Amino acid sequence: MGYKTPAELVQSCARMAEKKGAWAPVQMLVLGFMAGAYIAMAGFLYTVVTQDAARYVGTGIAKLLGGTVFPLGLILVVIAGGELFTGNCLMPMGILVGCVPLGRVIKNWAWVFLSNMAGAVAVAFLVHWSGLAEGEVGANALKIAAVKMSLPFGQAMVRGVLCNWLVALAVWMSMAADDVAGKISAIFFPIMGFVASGFEHNVANMYYMALGILVRREGSTLTASSLPADKLSHVNLAGYVGNLLPVTLGNVLGAILFVVVTYFVVFKDQVAGGTEDRGG
Repeated sequence: MGYKTPAELVQSCARMAEKKGAWAPVQMLVLGFMAGAYIAMAGFLYTVVTQDAARYVGTGIAKLLGGTVFPLGLILVVIAGGELFTGNCLMPMGILVGCVPLGRVIKNWAWVFLSNMAGAVAVAFLVHWSGLAEGEVGANALKIAAVKMSLPFGQAMVRGVLCNWLVALAVWMSMAADDVAGKISAIFFPIMGFVASGFEHNVANMYYMALGILVRREGSTLTASSLPADKLSHVNLAGYVGNLLPVTLGNVLGAILFVVVTYFVVFKDQVAGGTEDRGG
């Protein structure tokens, strides 16, 4: 089976940006909502798997286990179809190549960001209403949210950079594959790596933090006693915005600086149709 070379991926990424930039708002809204929901479903699966794993296998292995299930989200986005803000941070390749104006990229990002949030928050409410975010699962959901919401601005932004360096590479490499199995393989390891490492993904955080706020409002003894008061105090709307701003900035920078600009600079002379040896 063949696969696209890095030089060919520059072209594929530019064509993808051109296609996405031409979509109508309704397309971006529906696909963005679905992508946000898919990432949220993966987030809940992560919460369930890691609720008590550290107690038996240690913190590192628990994070690894969580990382092995979270790729579900991006697999659903890529294979089933969805518009994900962090993946669309690759769209500036179209600007560099010259086939997409800046305005179309900004328009796409705005619609997709809002619809991702709608999908992620909708799943947070559904999980909350389902009664599944109770007991140790609820305690873990609140802990995840509180840790994220209490991060300093700089740390949150840098973790966002590291996250979308890997997420953008997962999307980038999935475009190299010609079949479903190849796309899943390309997605799995970078996503597992960013989750197990503790990096910050803005769409995942839209869900995690929304569920944390809902769990905290329940006021159960288990969840309230599982965290120190100084961390619990951040679990509110201000903490939500305070995390989302630096993480989103970091996600944008990570994809643009370390994937888009890097590969464009290296392969720009071949964008018009040159050939390149296959390989990394």
